[in-house]
Amino acid sequence: MIEPASTDLGSGIRNQFRHDGYIPSFAVVSAQQAQDYRRQLEEYEAQLGGPLKGAVRYKSHLLFKWLSDLMRAPAILDVVQSVIGPNILVWSTDWWIKEPHSKSFVSWHQDSQYWGLDTDKLVTVWVALSPSTVESGCMRVLPGSHLGPDLAHEETYHEYNMLTRGQTITTIDEARAVNLEVPPGHAILFAFRIAHASYPNNSGDRRIGMAIRYLPPDARQTRSGTDSAALVRGKDVFGHFEHEPEPACDFDPAAVAFHAQAIEDRQKILYHDTGWTTHRT
Repeated sequence: MIEPASTDLGSGIRNQFRHDGYIPSFAVVSAQQAQDYRRQLEEYEAQLGGPLKGAVRYKSHLLFKWLSDLMRAPAILDVVQSVIGPNILVWSTDWWIKEPHSKSFVSWHQDSQYWGLDTDKLVTVWVALSPSTVESGCMRVLPGSHLGPDLAHEETYHEYNMLTRGQTITTIDEARAVNLEVPPGHAILFAFRIAHASYPNNSGDRRIGMAIRYLPPDARQTRSGTDSAALVRGKDVFGHFEHEPEPACDFDPAAVAFHAQAIEDRQKILYHDTGWTTHRT
């Protein structure tokens, strides 16, 4: 069961977000509900014959009704509203799954350099469906790096890098980095421009995380004339994004058709200056 609406963030937490660029673990759903979400995900993977790959990893809220409901949970939206205001869109949902004893990693990077979104208010809520620990390769962040300046990146396309272009910050002060461990059913929130990374999963369990990208409606997409988002709270008086349908059930035909076009638009944005539009797995 989705948790009831949380109380408004205290000023101390809001100040921590402004200063450090992240909010540590907070409850979103019960551990039992997180386990049920994991079951539904893994039942679908069993139908696929293996872990999620390619396009189904992205904007999955258009495919799974339960994920569409989760990203609208008051326990999440109340925290997001405390940071970015009462009018809220979801730009994307992305799965970040590391198999047991996997070599997969996420290099140090800033999301703001690759998504083409003109806003300083986008935040990611990263929800854990399995334990995200130091051993399993939890997220690491560099506190305060969201305040600027932008950090230099290079594109490596490394075999085990989970990022689309293997984008990697060329220099990072690991001694200042903080591990953000998250138990199942909890989430963390972090700023668009914060430098973050994660190491390989050295545990015996999968590390399953869902990243939900929230932004205000006054944001703009600068790399494409077409982009979409789901309105999950408040109003959108700007119309910069095509509104995505809310699925009535898993694999609602109208939402599935919208997903196919949305993924094509997303690939053009992520690879707009490379000429490469192949889905990374």
